[in-house]
Amino acid sequence: MSDHDDIFADDWPPDHRSGVVAVVGRPNVGKSSLINAVLGQKIAIATPKPQTTRRQQLGIYTTSQAQILFVDTPGIHKPHNRLGEYMLGAAEAALKDADAIVWIIDASDKPQAGDQYIAERLTAMKVAAPVLLVLNKVDLLKGFVDFTEHVALAPNARVLHVSALTGKGVQTLCDELAALLPVGPRYYPVDQLSDQNMRFIAAEIIREKIINNTDKEVPHSVAVEIDGYREEQERVVISAIIYVERESQRGILVGRNGSMIKKIGTEARMEIVGQVNTAVHLDLRVKVLTNWRDDEALMRRVGYRKAKGEEE
Repeated sequence: MSDHDDIFADDWPPDHRSGVVAVVGRPNVGKSSLINAVLGQKIAIATPKPQTTRRQQLGIYTTSQAQILFVDTPGIHKPHNRLGEYMLGAAEAALKDADAIVWIIDASDKPQAGDQYIAERLTAMKVAAPVLLVLNKVDLLKGFVDFTEHVALAPNARVLHVSALTGKGVQTLCDELAALLPVGPRYYPVDQLSDQNMRFIAAEIIREKIINNTDKEVPHSVAVEIDGYREEQERVVISAIIYVERESQRGILVGRNGSMIKKIGTEARMEIVGQVNTAVHLDLRVKVLTNWRDDEALMRRVGYRKAKGEEE
């Protein structure tokens, strides 16, 4: 939805506004989908399963009057392992640095314990940034819906009704956020939509296809490492290692005669082609890294490190 008409990276009006907006919410309320809707392009993976987002990712929305840096955070939830603690830390670090906060709640359901947990965390952290309470998934609503319980979670917040799927209310959200941000410069070029490179994006696309094709503990036990990324004249060559915690999970991912890993690879390759606009050769291998989600050294090995501002 970015309007790039008459925008230049080194030319902005004196009242230009810019700042960081933390997008938070419990798992699976549509945080990544909303950021993708704002940008008009997919930069963050989104699946129907919870805890899809594990790391902070920046979505950069630019108009002639403002640049909003959306931080897509992991869903805030009570952690059950070291990886969960890492994800909670990443989300809370984003809250501390934000100029404004978008708190997304599923409008199609009653508030859950996870929503109440977020309200408690925001209070305990004494977050000073203004909060917009965004009731997402309004496209699923039928008839009158009483939002009293939703609004009570953040009684001082401005409430907006949005559908990340249809785009309803998304422009209003962007306009209101821009008005909340301080006067400041343009930090990124107007055509840049994310702070992440294609290695990161390729790894996330592969993980998304794993999540969509597997169930139970497998999606949560997977980490993806790009150990080779090479741009050739007419194609991009990518090799990736998929880590799981148990040999049984490896068997599920490989599948009978390699059928599952082939399906995941085909789906991932097709989407990566759309991102890089050239042919892609994708090589996937599956390895067991026992209990990596509860071992800080192994978590660092597969790329999960503490966010800036967290205690070491």
